[in-house]
Amino acid sequence: MRVKFYKRNKFRLLLWITLMTTQATVMAQTIYQWRGPERSGIYPESGLLKSWPQNGPELLWSAEMIGNGFAAPVVTPEKLFINGEMEGMSFLFAFDLKGKLLWKSPNGAEFTGSGYASSFPGARSTPTVIGDLVYSMSGKGRLACFEVLSGKEKWAVDLVKDLKGLDSEFGFAESPLIDGELVFCMPGGPVNNVVALNRFTGKQVWTSKALGDTTSFTSPQLVVLPTRKLLVTLSRHYIFAVDTKNGELLWSQKLLNYRYDGEHCNTPVFANGMLYYNAADENGNGMVKLELSPDGKSIRELWRTKDAANGFGGFVVSIGHVFLANAKKQLIALEIGGGKVVTTLRPASGSVVMSGNRLYVYNDNGDMKLIAFENNAFSEISKFKVNKGSKEHFSHPVIAGGVLYIRHGNALMAYKIK
Repeated sequence: MRVKFYKRNKFRLLLWITLMTTQATVMAQTIYQWRGPERSGIYPESGLLKSWPQNGPELLWSAEMIGNGFAAPVVTPEKLFINGEMEGMSFLFAFDLKGKLLWKSPNGAEFTGSGYASSFPGARSTPTVIGDLVYSMSGKGRLACFEVLSGKEKWAVDLVKDLKGLDSEFGFAESPLIDGELVFCMPGGPVNNVVALNRFTGKQVWTSKALGDTTSFTSPQLVVLPTRKLLVTLSRHYIFAVDTKNGELLWSQKLLNYRYDGEHCNTPVFANGMLYYNAADENGNGMVKLELSPDGKSIRELWRTKDAANGFGGFVVSIGHVFLANAKKQLIALEIGGGKVVTTLRPASGSVVMSGNRLYVYNDNGDMKLIAFENNAFSEISKFKVNKGSKEHFSHPVIAGGVLYIRHGNALMAYKIK
């Protein structure tokens, strides 16, 4: 009997150790995602060029066959992934870091639009990579999981057909958010408003009615507090948070002066215990700073700067300031204490990211600028013109391994900046 008892308990112990080791491995894996490690627009690189040659940094390679779209790439130490639209279909492309196409996999229909929206066809979402899996969202709301090595599809869920979500006039632009064994998405329906899926199987873990509001273009943010984790995102009329464990709605704030075409695209940023968000409606929201309660169940607004509206260029919170390009085509710096504008720089419009003490601003006219911020003042250090690609310069730049990646429509470029 003692032998059987010992064997049985030894088996249970080994099983427990295996499960704990597996869970720890899942939790410890690096996530490569939209706007950097923390979705903050800050790329932790070192040794980057302090200035660029007159004609711009060296172009290492380019690929002009990724299809239509505005989606930024995601870069791992070995590969690059990017979404694009070709002949109405969504494709996930995988390249090595020398620009060689490794594979491309279809992901259903891509957004092509109708009426005014048909002027902006193409991919919107940045893939998310963890371990040997990559997750991709099409503009028509098909969330799929692929093998990194082969591009083989593991599973897929249609946010409209399977989860009864509501299709948007300008499509889905959410970049998949992952935490542990979960991947989150926002179908935007009255019942399945926010959904958590098992990222290995695609099976539904929980669903939340949240506020029942329709989607915006926002990719959600993960906020980690001592007592819980929050998914924070913007719907069409609200910023809100749900508990990542069960989908419980924790708090919300209504967006002011809602405008029909005021899509909200910027991911909220959690920095130094504070939450920052920016919504597109002029003279209403602008840049807002919120304080979260320790348990994550309530918020308190600390300040609001209305003339800091930005549609989809993102913003950066660093060195005591918030940096963004506003609707007046100014690069602005707000001090985080009270939201006061301390300096501006013209002309600047478009997407903003940061690495080291330099801002990288990809203007909507195709200018790529390197800008320093010192002594509460901006100075333009270098710039060059992005002359490959097509249509609007809407994509966000990405910095990885000493390389600056820029997507312009059907073209992807890699510049050496180290």
